Amino acid sequence: MDATLIDDLKAAAGPAGWLEAEGDKAPFLTDERDLYHGAAPLVLRPATVEQVARIVRLCNEAGIGIVPQGGNTGYCGGSIPGGNGDEVVLSLSRLNKVRDIDPLNYTITVEAGCVLAEIQRVAEEAGRLFPLSLAAEGTCQIGGNLSTNAGGTAVLRYGNARDLVLGLEVVLPSGEVWNGLKRLRKDNTGYDLKQLFMGAEGTLGVITAAVCKLYPLPRETCTVLLAVSDPAAATAMLARLRAASSDGVTSFEYMHRDCLDMVFEHIPDTVDPFAERYEHYALAELASGREGGALQETVEAALAEAFESGAVLNAVIAASGQQAAQLWRLRETIPESQKHAGGCIKHDISVPVSSVAEFLEKATAAARKEISGVRVVPFGHMGDGNIHFNLSQPRGADRKAFLARTEAVEHVIHDIAVGLDGSFSAEHGVGVLKRGELHRYKSPVEIEMMRAIKRTLDPKGIMNRGKIL
Repeated sequence: MDATLIDDLKAAAGPAGWLEAEGDKAPFLTDERDLYHGAAPLVLRPATVEQVARIVRLCNEAGIGIVPQGGNTGYCGGSIPGGNGDEVVLSLSRLNKVRDIDPLNYTITVEAGCVLAEIQRVAEEAGRLFPLSLAAEGTCQIGGNLSTNAGGTAVLRYGNARDLVLGLEVVLPSGEVWNGLKRLRKDNTGYDLKQLFMGAEGTLGVITAAVCKLYPLPRETCTVLLAVSDPAAATAMLARLRAASSDGVTSFEYMHRDCLDMVFEHIPDTVDPFAERYEHYALAELASGREGGALQETVEAALAEAFESGAVLNAVIAASGQQAAQLWRLRETIPESQKHAGGCIKHDISVPVSSVAEFLEKATAAARKEISGVRVVPFGHMGDGNIHFNLSQPRGADRKAFLARTEAVEHVIHDIAVGLDGSFSAEHGVGVLKRGELHRYKSPVEIEMMRAIKRTLDPKGIMNRGKIL
């Protein structure tokens, strides 16, 4: 990269806005799962939208690639540059101000570098709820959440990240700034442009700020861990709870026993809430905006009917916030526990909720047929049809040989999901990891529509090259 351009980019980012030493750049050049390792002459860390715009304009004029990056917690390599050293990383971490909170309008306006947990905290201090919640919320940033259309545990009640946004501010590949920070719930004036940039993974522009929706802060919650006879019984219980609570279910998570066995083996201070082992579990949380809403009574009544039918075998209702946190810890530490169990082949699929049980049956049989002795570790957001169908290597197996089967196994599992009118990527995005799958399952018409949008907004192809398309 031209030395003059490097100097100009440094000047655009400001004295504290760039990193050049290899040790300083290293955390920005490797992904969360240590699958991708990139190279870049500079990591730029602008602190204002104007600085972002100047950087993008310079890169566009020179035809230099830009890799926007938030908290770098993604699973698909979407925020890592390639290995040629011909791109710059554009970290949004210093754009981290809460610009406005409007409790009466139920909105909060935040910059892209705001950490998700901090947005939740500010909203709670104002007596409001920002419902986006996921395991990485202590480090992930809202710009990355929106760029990847993050999901999480509350999609059932509140929707994906894109459903929580009213307006965006975006620096376009030309360096122009589009100010679409509307706080309106009704604005029927043409194309909904903000939707182009959410889920685009930085390939169409740089999200620098967003107006997000807020909700009433829950005044009463009820958390219950269910042991169920099978996955079909779990989906039936979900429907029962939704109907009984006037759709008050915020989360409904499925866990297979093998998941919990790994947690108990590898995560300190975790214990089985039941004296007996079961094969299938569901963790449900319900919430109400008013105290004394009789949520526990509602759950108990629904459980009584399910016990009689044999669909639910056992249940624990959290008696306190601490006990609820302990139950949630079992679910949230499953990915961490898997890291200790050897090689892991991950799938992030979605199917209609009514097809989850069928998917689990077919995919489990197919995985065991493909790899003898494989440990099938399915868990995830059953309430919205998103299952993390993970496979851990057989005990004593060679890690490298197991992971070499990844592509073949992925095709089998993804074929099953897509055959059930589902998707091969529910909430983790495409990035580099799943580009091949995108072209395998999307129609030529869809691919060309996406390419046409890319050509129109980014004719020089500088934005996050090689990601998605």
